[in-house]
Amino acid sequence: MSFKNPWLGFALNNAYANRTLYEALGGLDEAAFAATRPGFFPSLAATLNHIYEVDLYYLDALEGGGLGRAVFDRTPVEDPAGLGRLQSEADMRFAMFCQTLTDADIAREVITDRPEGPMAETVGMLLPHLVQHQIHHRGQAHVQLSDAGISPPQLDEFFLTYDRAETAKPYFG
Repeated sequence: MSFKNPWLGFALNNAYANRTLYEALGGLDEAAFAATRPGFFPSLAATLNHIYEVDLYYLDALEGGGLGRAVFDRTPVEDPAGLGRLQSEADMRFAMFCQTLTDADIAREVITDRPEGPMAETVGMLLPHLVQHQIHHRGQAHVQLSDAGISPPQLDEFFLTYDRAETAKPYFG
């Protein structure tokens, strides 16, 4: 097995974990999705909308889209299936971005639009932050799923040969 492009692997793992998480939401209606739950954000809807909009923010910076903080000027999505579709689209954008990364791309600086003004960051520092941000908040969503009476799914079965997710097999073998 070869691991030639770790960032593509991390992006695909994010897509797998998000899809698995949204599948667990299955029959959750909008009221249960928005219901108050323990965690940093007060509901599954708030937690998952936060993951999505922060993904949009960093994808915009990585792709040079120029939207900056304007990505946060959106109405939160209250339908779990609808938000799941949007998250899947963002996950695929992230994977496509990572698919062709070169060493020069990793060293390239991009501008992030911060409240204090523009801030230069390297692609090589934004990528692990974006991945870690998702992991951090998916962990919180795990607790919120349990509070909603839904058995939280296993999300870390992507990289290892043992119990590898089917969607990882084409990438790793």
